[in-house]
Order: sequence, then structure tokens, then C-alpha cells
Amino acid sequence: MLFYIVQQKIATVGNAKPVWTDIDRRMMERALNLAERGAGLVSPGPLVGCVIARDKKILGEGFYIFEDIKHAETLALEQAGELARGATAYVSLEPHAHFGRTPPCTDALISAGIARVVAPIEDPNPKVSGRGFAHLRGLGIQVETGLMAREAERGNEKYFNYMRTGRPFVHLKLAMSLDGKIATRTGDSRWITGQVSRTRVHQLRHEYDAILIGAGTALADDPLLTDRSGRKRRRPLIRVLLDETLQLSPDSNLARTTAEAPVLVFTARGAETEKELALQGKGVDIVRDESSGRDLSRVLDLLGNHEVQSLLIEGGARVAGKFLDAGLVHKVSVFIAPMLIGGREAPGAIAGSGAETIADALHLREVEVIQRDGDLEITGYLANDEG
Repeated sequence: MLFYIVQQKIATVGNAKPVWTDIDRRMMERALNLAERGAGLVSPGPLVGCVIARDKKILGEGFYIFEDIKHAETLALEQAGELARGATAYVSLEPHAHFGRTPPCTDALISAGIARVVAPIEDPNPKVSGRGFAHLRGLGIQVETGLMAREAERGNEKYFNYMRTGRPFVHLKLAMSLDGKIATRTGDSRWITGQVSRTRVHQLRHEYDAILIGAGTALADDPLLTDRSGRKRRRPLIRVLLDETLQLSPDSNLARTTAEAPVLVFTARGAETEKELALQGKGVDIVRDESSGRDLSRVLDLLGNHEVQSLLIEGGARVAGKFLDAGLVHKVSVFIAPMLIGGREAPGAIAGSGAETIADALHLREVEVIQRDGDLEITGYLANDEG
């Protein structure tokens, strides 16, 4: 009976919600900040940061980069050396316990003599989920979870969505005047937002695997759609075009720069064959399908099959409206310039069917507003997004 009572007390303590200290919070914030350094360098894997610490002192730290093979935990442990024995490992995501491209991170933590592991959340990858924590606990290491879990999931929102759905996380970016226009009535659109906002857009492009526009935007603007952030990235930004009738010119900026970054065009089966051959001769990849450009879910499925973890939509109004009407957008960023364009014929930022009533309008949550020189960047998540 006494043994049973003791066991029950142990179970109660083990299931109790951890009490986080200021040191715990500071170290986890550091681990999350380290993880962000892997932006553009980890897909299709997750962003991971690790801090090895004892009390207030950081003994080692690291973050994951896909091409470097070694995981964040291993890099941090190598820095800490023998000092890691008895220390705490703060990891921004559950350590993996399976053999993949590298040996299990849990083995490295165990071998180093780590006494406690603090991680915000389980890894949704079915090869990992819960197994890493179970492996550590099974060998007597104290594991505590839940600290800054929401921040950790948001930091890895692209990876989490991809693991759960097999599709890319979709982020819609819009740039408009104060009265919601994306161009004048004559089609002039350069530049509505200022240089600081445009620099920020390239930072966004750096964080994504692919960028998508419609045929109308390609014809009107002849864009490059490249990542000009100046930051190193693991894979080139895939430029995706929805072009049912194959209007893209072989002389366009997109077609002429396929050596710099891939171009993938979704078109219908009846599109012009000679144009297709000319574009393919420039290195453009063509996907012919009756639903291409119409069935956006299929487009996302096909991109997911190519390990595209994240997708940034940059235009135009019809494409934005289609994705919003289909309920396929997770996140929205709107850059608003302090100017009034006016004009009934000047195009608005979002077309499509839209809401019939105000009650049907799409609402954003977790809204963040940042001033970018004279512009405003407003970012939020759609209320139907469960990420």
C-alpha cells in the first residue's frame, strides 16, 4: 500500500504543470531566436535552436541548417563539452529519437549527461512526435514541455502546416494605397509602397520556398520575382505562375532567368503547344491539367509533392480573391502607403466573389502593425486558420 501511495505521488509530480523561472524563459527565448537564423536554410525540415545552460550561464548553443547535417543539439553540446554534464538543454522543438540523415539527437543529449530538457512542443513529424520525449524520460532525464509553445509553433508555422497537411503554408502579401488601390486607372503601379517596405518584401521572399502570381500580373509587370534579400538560401525560390491560356512570353523576365531560379507554370490542356515548346526551351517547367489555375487545392497538392513547404502569394487581385474565396490562405500581410489614388476604374487589391455581408467578411487575428518608414505593414492570421 505504501509503495502504491509513493508511486501515485511521483505520478502527480510528473504530471504537474512546470513552474517556469525567469532564467527558463530567457533561455527558451534565446533558443527560439537562434532557430530563426535558419530561415531559408532548413526547408523541408524545421527551424531548431538549442541552448545548453546551467543557471544563468550559457555553456553552448547552436541552430540547425539542413546542409550542415549536424543538428542544433549536437552543435550546442560540442560547444559545451564536459560542462554539459548535469546541465539543462533548452530546445525549440522536440529532439528526434530516430536515425535519419543524422543519429538521434536524444542519444547525443543522453551521452553528454544532460540532466534536464526543456522544449515548447512536440514535433508533428510522425517519425518524431512524442518519441523523443519518451526516449529521454525513459532514461531518467527530466523533460518539461509547454514553455513558449505558441511562439514556438508560430516560428515553425510553415513546417507544422506542411507536416499536418502535406501542403505549403500560404501567405498572401498585398501592397496598396490608403484607399485600397494597387494601381492607377491607367495601370501604373510602381511604386506604391516605399523602399523600406520593398526591402521587407524581399526578406519575406527569403523565408519562403515558392512565390506565386497570376498571368495578368506577369503580363502587366513582367516581374523577376527573385529573392534579392542578399541572404544565403538553401534552395532557389521557385516562381509559380497560374496561366491557363499560356500567355507568358518566352522573352519575359521569368522565362529568361530560369537558370537563376526555377519557373513553374500551371496551364490548361488546351494551351498553345508551340508556346509551350518555346517556354520549355528556356527552361520553364509546364504543368498541363484541366484544373490547373482553377482547382487551387490541386495546385497546392502538387507543390507539396515537390516538398514546397511554404508559398508566398504576391498577386494580383484575381489570384488573391481566388485563394481567399477558397479558404486556402493562412496568413496575410498588407503594406499600406499613405497615398490616395482614387478612380472608379483603378483596380482594388482583392477581386473574387468576396463577402456578401459584413458578417461574412474574413477577420484577422493575432494582428501585428509595424511602421515601415511612411508605410504600415499589417500582418495577421485568418480566423479559420488553426495553425
